[in-house]
Amino acid sequence: MRILVIGESCKDVYQYGDCVRLCPEAPVPVFQSNRHQTINGGMAMNVYNNVSSLCEYPVDLITNENWTEILKTRLVDFRTNYIVLRVDQNDADYEKSDITKIEFEKYDAVIISDYNKGYLSEDDIEYIATQHPITFLDTKKILGNWCRNIMFIKINEFEYERTRHRLEEDMIDKMIITLGPNGAKYKDELYKVPKVEIKDTSGAGDTFISGLVVKYVETGEIDTAIKYANECATAVVQKKGVTIV
Repeated sequence: MRILVIGESCKDVYQYGDCVRLCPEAPVPVFQSNRHQTINGGMAMNVYNNVSSLCEYPVDLITNENWTEILKTRLVDFRTNYIVLRVDQNDADYEKSDITKIEFEKYDAVIISDYNKGYLSEDDIEYIATQHPITFLDTKKILGNWCRNIMFIKINEFEYERTRHRLEEDMIDKMIITLGPNGAKYKDELYKVPKVEIKDTSGAGDTFISGLVVKYVETGEIDTAIKYANECATAVVQKKGVTIV
């Protein structure tokens, strides 16, 4: 078996420190970056890393070559785990994808991890869906007819409410809607998750789609795959920062 992940990537940096007083010049906290730092591959790279950790077969990634230059740095209060500030660098330079040379027939499934930064266009995603029958889409774009041939669409509750008025019923039936602590919904069925202490939801959506696709490729059963994806996402939200399941 073999899975392809395609989409834009960045580096997620978490700088932990202490906030113990307010700045005398303005009503903002003073952040002392005196704790540890973590660095992970973000966005499509995070999906790739999670898929790779969940399976023993090959996983390929097609992403922007300059992903290590695109930084999303979060300044995090160590005691409360609150993000004080996020600083993005080079966020407007994700390059453009070239999908015409991809040998899609090599793969058992394709994950499109699209953060709507310009790396993949609507036409690109529509083309990918015509080239492979088992495609999973996680996108920040407003959905439309260009994703009609996608097999499954992973979408969170906010994104679904934002785009549902544009979609016909057959499109909605493709959607797996993540509901945070309430689990996930597919068609009319609710897949619940246990109540846990949530420390950080960053990257949980990436983990969900990773588990979803890995289990679907192995079993061919979307019901089993959603339950497994819920387990994976529940595991990572109990940890700080962007975590590989």
